[in-house]
Amino acid sequence: MGIKERYEQVLRWFRENRPLAETELNFNNPFELLVAVILSAQCTDKRVNQTTPALLRDYPTPEAMSLTSAEVIYEYIKSISYPNNKAKHLVAMSQKLVKDFGGKVPETLEELTTLPGVGRKTANVILSVAWGKAAMAVDTHVFRVSHRIGLVPKSCKTPLSTELYLTKHIPEEEIPKAHHWLILHGRYQCTARQPQCNTCGLLEFCKEGVSLSIQK
Repeated sequence: MGIKERYEQVLRWFRENRPLAETELNFNNPFELLVAVILSAQCTDKRVNQTTPALLRDYPTPEAMSLTSAEVIYEYIKSISYPNNKAKHLVAMSQKLVKDFGGKVPETLEELTTLPGVGRKTANVILSVAWGKAAMAVDTHVFRVSHRIGLVPKSCKTPLSTELYLTKHIPEEEIPKAHHWLILHGRYQCTARQPQCNTCGLLEFCKEGVSLSIQK
């Protein structure tokens, strides 16, 4: 199967079988999303969703969060991974939002990645989810699933090269949803250690799926 046909078949399957695909993080505005995504690094969305209500109740805006300390924020987020660093990032990020962006979350990759704690992956999530832009955040799920299915060649060895290859071949208007299709498929179906190939609707289009299912 050629790459063009594989993309057509895979995207068609997702369209027909996963019409609703969106982030599992809870948020009400771009700032809340930014806080949640920073906290979600190497942490489950479930844990983040348990952590953010109290934090955002007491510090609902960049202005409010910019005036507190990392030590205070730590007490709210100490149950998640790397709370010390994330607490520092949240305060510094809020301070920069207030100082340089008038308390508004930026809408460009270049501006977002100037914020403490915000790398390219986090910035792409904000662009895609908050602003509906054609940005593909490549996390471990997207990287694994896109390689297994055969949407990207083995030569794409980094998240950036994978991102660029995917955005080149996925229609621009579908990139935001395709990001969630791949994440959710990796989280619940095409898992790292025990992919559920035998019950996967993408098996016939998947480059590695047939061999993985046979091994079982």
